[in-house]
Amino acid sequence: MKHKEIPAVEVKGEAEDARVLFVCERCGTALTAPVTRVALPVHAHHHYGHDLLPPLMAPGTYAVDPEPYGPPWRPWSEIGPAEAAARGVYAPVPALSYGEPGAIVIAPGDARGTVLIPERCDGYCQGLDGRDGPNLACERCGRAVATRIDDCSLWQAVWLAPGAVRRLPDDGPNGSSGYDGSARSSADWTEITGDRLGTPPVEPSGAWSPLWPPAVGAALAHLVAASQGAPVAVPDGLMTDVFGHALDALLPPERPGSQVRTAALAGPNLASSPSSPDIVLVPRHPRTGQVWQPPRNTRAAVVPLAAGVWTHLSFQSERSPLPVTGGLPDGVLRDDPLPPHPWTPFRPGSAAFLATLARLPAVRRPWLREIYDRVADRPYDRPF
Repeated sequence: MKHKEIPAVEVKGEAEDARVLFVCERCGTALTAPVTRVALPVHAHHHYGHDLLPPLMAPGTYAVDPEPYGPPWRPWSEIGPAEAAARGVYAPVPALSYGEPGAIVIAPGDARGTVLIPERCDGYCQGLDGRDGPNLACERCGRAVATRIDDCSLWQAVWLAPGAVRRLPDDGPNGSSGYDGSARSSADWTEITGDRLGTPPVEPSGAWSPLWPPAVGAALAHLVAASQGAPVAVPDGLMTDVFGHALDALLPPERPGSQVRTAALAGPNLASSPSSPDIVLVPRHPRTGQVWQPPRNTRAAVVPLAAGVWTHLSFQSERSPLPVTGGLPDGVLRDDPLPPHPWTPFRPGSAAFLATLARLPAVRRPWLREIYDRVADRPYDRPF
């Protein structure tokens, strides 16, 4: 049976649950296991720590990066503001990729039919970082088709070069691909509220989860832009730990008589705030990438936040630190074992903050550009 070809990076016309295969554009060798498309994770291009990180993508999934990816790179001095703005970048960045847009990322375990290109296997420390371009070739015809990333500080991934692969529907054992040409449907928000644990912020070792700094850093950029230069108040607790201290460091301090904007969580299956916040943090769906929208009569500015982080902030509460005798009152959870607590203050991801803020047109406003320049000059100063 002859496969029906699907454009490698086309979004329109792809059923949200369609399973596809990516094959070598030259010889047709299968390069992946069957995979289903999800949204590109917010932490896809951000480093963390100095350890080996887990795979970026869950098994059986893929995502597409709409922006150019990989070499060649051009420094800001060669690009200039006009050319950068045409690319959707409105503040100076060290460099921009002029590689091919539409790179497809999969988990390394989903790669098939490839071999390493030995002369392109350089890395910084413990693995491959892709500095020399595609380092995986089709095992049948030898064409360079993908880049394996597995160095320390980097999320393990295989990035397929869009011009070197074709996408085909997976016929499966019964000859049915599930691809029907219909448009991707709206996000099913019950998917992210079914498991209310979300992404825990602290690992058993006491370290912050590597998923939280880039997610919070990206949302923080939207929060600062939505502040209009005024102080922003957030709810006490974990929201203060991850957002409040950063907002206090970046925005003017609250003074008697000054306007203070309020921010709160909002989203599916979450009770409405008794007040009317000026800014709402809402989830971005991990499968479709859609941002949850509040009711139309809400005038609050909307700040997207990674769904796993939003879910934990929305539905998890701190356990009581006091011992309890007898029966447990309603709303009190057992305190054994103790919940994990971090051994350092939280630090939002400065790279995610800067990358997001640079792509917001509002950064061209003088007060916001001053914040951007301040962080860009000293990316490890408080709160980063």
